Amino acid sequence: MHRVLVANRGEIALRVFRACAEEGLETVAVAAPDDLGSLHARSADATVEIASYLVPGEHVRAAQEAGADAVHPGYGFLAESAELAEAVLDAGLTWIGPPPVALRAGGDKLAAKETARANGVPVLPTGTAQEIGFPLVVKAAAGGGGRGMRVVRTAPELDEAVEAAQREAKAAFGDDTVFFERYLERPRHVEIQLLADRHGAVIALGERDCSVQRRHQKVLEESPSPAVGPELRAAMSDAAVAFARAIGYESAGTAEFVLEGNEFFFLELNARIQVEHPVTELVTGVDLVRAQLAIARGEPLDVHPELNGHAVEVRLYAEDPRTFLPQVGRIDRLVLPSSVRVDSGVAEGDEIGTSYDPMIAKLIAHAPTRGEALDRLADALAETEVDGVTTNLPFLRWLVAHPVVRAGRATTAFLIEHPPLAQTARTPAPPWAEPWRLNLPAPLPAPPPDDTAADHAPTGETSALTAPMPGTVIKVLVAAGDRVTARQPLVVLEAMKMETPLASPCDATVLAVHVAEGDRVAGGTLLVELEE
Repeated sequence: MHRVLVANRGEIALRVFRACAEEGLETVAVAAPDDLGSLHARSADATVEIASYLVPGEHVRAAQEAGADAVHPGYGFLAESAELAEAVLDAGLTWIGPPPVALRAGGDKLAAKETARANGVPVLPTGTAQEIGFPLVVKAAAGGGGRGMRVVRTAPELDEAVEAAQREAKAAFGDDTVFFERYLERPRHVEIQLLADRHGAVIALGERDCSVQRRHQKVLEESPSPAVGPELRAAMSDAAVAFARAIGYESAGTAEFVLEGNEFFFLELNARIQVEHPVTELVTGVDLVRAQLAIARGEPLDVHPELNGHAVEVRLYAEDPRTFLPQVGRIDRLVLPSSVRVDSGVAEGDEIGTSYDPMIAKLIAHAPTRGEALDRLADALAETEVDGVTTNLPFLRWLVAHPVVRAGRATTAFLIEHPPLAQTARTPAPPWAEPWRLNLPAPLPAPPPDDTAADHAPTGETSALTAPMPGTVIKVLVAAGDRVTARQPLVVLEAMKMETPLASPCDATVLAVHVAEGDRVAGGTLLVELEE
């Protein structure tokens, strides 16, 4: 292995370039026509233009053109594509990832659940809506990153949720197959990092807690989990290793679980490096990308991880800090901290557009204790400055200081029960602060904040529903003259392969609809006029 092409962009491409440089390997970047000026394209030893990040043959062509002898898929795009792995291997190149058979076995979420069950790994029930009951979650069989997922709490919501999940899955993965799974309202999301070599060795490198999420996408990750002790860690690690062995896994991968008390349930195996891998690296001292390179060279694993201290990561995005809707613009000023690890994919002067993930950087703090790690992260966020584009920086500062997060009690319902940037108590309430009795079931989460309503701007006697972000109109759900109620979806926008229903801010009558399905709109575009 002498020259590595990274079949990806942004932050993960730069992360792999750094690992390759440390190994003395040359690097090749690929860039779509609208992405040629990006930081990753400016940072490799060579750059090749490709028609699309989503076409396996384009990456193989680029590798051959640039004289690369190996391909690393990064994460996202084709990272878990058996077709790309086969195309790379058929071209006589080294594939830095799991073998195609393992990618297929782990990539089909339904088949993976059956494999897990057959190997004694607990899983959540799947089946028809009638068999599972409500609440349930609609999930894309080929999905990941929160795309193609919808939580459904009542039967009347089901058909629309299935249609939306299928559209989103088709756009993101080229496969609109979905299935139904039992939904837990307040679990923790805990995952086990794995490494496996070609010689049959599979090891677990501890867990990450990724419970703080918005729209099924992670916001804050940490290792180790404040909810996992030695016995539970060992049980979850054994389950993760058993599944990896069952599918013949190689390279780095992550087994994802939901955790309720001491009960855990396997969700899926992410057959790639994860966005949140730095927290594991800082706690174990293992460079996971360099381990991938060694495994691809056929070397046996020589890793002896020991958990050391605590690490916490947050993702700095170009997005609204309250609604999490993606934002666009030019980064006029970017000051990132030097006191913690920073993995970034953009630089000052770069543009954030609608075609790709709006992540600016990951900030990762490590310290001897969890409290110290959170303190260091808070200090690093205070140092961070971004001008020219709206970011979630105010939200991240609020999040890291939140008493529930500080106490280690956040679940996947955290941002539903605690609206972003809301005032919080200075100290967490003790468990006896509210009425309770033995065996009392947990109360249902509070209704989620209205993060899908478009801007509500009064214009005389009417109200204007405007687009909160640039995107494409996927569906128009109303017509002039319709009577609508508050929070009723009126228009569905798609941006970055994620759908956002835009709801009415009030009970009203539709005066006019100014867009049609298929229209591309800018942020602030007038969509629907309403009369209250």
